[in-house]
Amino acid sequence: MTDNQLGEFLRARRAAVRPQDVGMASHGVRRVAGLRREEVAVLAGVNADYYTRLEQGRERRPSAQVIDALGRALRLDHDAQAHLHRLAGTVPSGRSAHTSDRVGPALRRLLDAYPGAPAFVIDRTLDVLAVNALAEALHSPFERMDNLARMAFLDPAGRQFYTRWGHTAQVTVGHLRQTAGLDPDSPRLRELVRVLTGHSTEFTRLWKSHDVRSKTSDAKHLLHPDVGPLTLTYQAFDVRDAPGQQLIVYLAEPGSPSDRALALLGSLHATSRQAAM
Repeated sequence: MTDNQLGEFLRARRAAVRPQDVGMASHGVRRVAGLRREEVAVLAGVNADYYTRLEQGRERRPSAQVIDALGRALRLDHDAQAHLHRLAGTVPSGRSAHTSDRVGPALRRLLDAYPGAPAFVIDRTLDVLAVNALAEALHSPFERMDNLARMAFLDPAGRQFYTRWGHTAQVTVGHLRQTAGLDPDSPRLRELVRVLTGHSTEFTRLWKSHDVRSKTSDAKHLLHPDVGPLTLTYQAFDVRDAPGQQLIVYLAEPGSPSDRALALLGSLHATSRQAAM
């Protein structure tokens, strides 16, 4: 990561918007992907030189109104618009001075209160802080359940486990990009990005796209070697007394094949644990 994240984000999002996407005519051979700087400036109603200085990092104090206008010009969704504001420092970052990696006893009891649903706690860098038994069983194909990004990109099991691996990869990197806006000075994030870019060209490509995703809910299409395909949905809940932590709960449609597969997986896991005692 660099010290000009605002400029990098603007360049990446500008490259992702075509002139026809915003109703602009395209003339001649274009030497840049997406919009030109001058075109973004026109769409946002700002001076072209001022916008250039923003991208180059020579202007670092834009107003909230300018950031709103740039977000509209670049067709940013809600998550990306909020990320742009955080990078520009025009809204409170929402980050705490310290994000705890300790999971309290009450939250651990809550995890175990979902015996029929995989549940686990993560932090902003997708480190897994605590799991219940079924979450452990679900992720047993992996070498270890430690960080969702490392598991997806660097563990050999990732591409078989996540049957929509491309989608999972894109969403995972989007979550980390959001964290870069919330806590850009995080040593853990910097180290994780260093490792992933050093070992995965796919991660590097997606990281450079500056796509931003929040973790709220989504569908999961998984393949477990013991019980076969699983179609699940998840819900993410912020842990109010531990900013930066989220409780993730996976659910299957009641009575569905995935519901029965989860029940079987839980039974197999319990039997194997008893046999190991």
